[in-house]
Amino acid sequence: MTMRLELAESPAVVAGLLASARAPLARVADEVRRRGTRFVVIAARGTSDHAATYAQYVLGARNGLPVGLATPSLSSLYRNGPRVRDALVVGMSQSGRSPDIVAVLDDARSQGALTLAITNDPGSPLAIVADVVVPLEAGPELAVAATKTYVAQLAVVALLSEALRGGDPDPALARLPAALAGIIELEARIVGLAGRLAHAPACVVLARGFQYATAREWALKLKEVAGVFADPYSAADFEHGPISLVEPGLPVLAVVSSGPTLPGLVTLLGRLAADGADLLVVSDAAGARALASGSLALPADLPEWLAPIVAILPCQLFAYHLAVARGRDPETPRNLHKVTLTR
Repeated sequence: MTMRLELAESPAVVAGLLASARAPLARVADEVRRRGTRFVVIAARGTSDHAATYAQYVLGARNGLPVGLATPSLSSLYRNGPRVRDALVVGMSQSGRSPDIVAVLDDARSQGALTLAITNDPGSPLAIVADVVVPLEAGPELAVAATKTYVAQLAVVALLSEALRGGDPDPALARLPAALAGIIELEARIVGLAGRLAHAPACVVLARGFQYATAREWALKLKEVAGVFADPYSAADFEHGPISLVEPGLPVLAVVSSGPTLPGLVTLLGRLAADGADLLVVSDAAGARALASGSLALPADLPEWLAPIVAILPCQLFAYHLAVARGRDPETPRNLHKVTLTR
């Protein structure tokens, strides 16, 4: 039950970050403005890499900042990292101990770049080499699969965007803890939805825009916890070839938010339903949910850019209960350890 208990801590974790993360992120924003920093590089692996994908959309759409994902082996193995002196270089890692992520920040700092560590361990090697540290303050995360720390990383990215914009914060931020708590109350329905896929060997996970990170993280949780081969796609990329794999009965899981991506996704899901795909849709949009054989409603009062912070929680719960339905222990994923030390 460790993973399930940690999932339930997400509302309190985000509530804490809304207060604690603002001061260090204000220092980062002040330094970005002083230096005239015009782009961001993020080093991350695994779940944290999906939080970095979210940052690409948020910092790009709301702050006009190009965001690139680092190639850590250039610093850790090839000893020839790119020139990033004029960037904000961010290391995202729950443990803060992966040597390749540490190497990226160490290299960047030696070049004179502004460095930021977002980690659950403020005493970790990653934190030590950073100019500014934002602790996730999620408390111990004992389950192998990262859950509450991922939600925390997304919240920190959102708060970084707000700090860089300046002015009054988006009032929707204050609604996040209650929105997350509301998802927990839907758990009985999530259990039923997960049970429908208990015998599915594989599935496709779709999203677009801000929710693309959610699709990638949901697919990862399905693989590592439930043992289901889940392939995530941007809906746009899916139409450029993989859609040919769709056949009657194929489970297609989709995360859909109201906004510019909604019309295209509704059209695509309609095509997939007509081809016999078994659709499961997580969305705030009734029109998207109506196309599915199973669906879950997301809060309708959050802006699109904040929706992924809440949308991932039902996906995490789904993966947990799917593992149980398949007779797997979600606490002990095969071949995985809590901390992975890549170089």
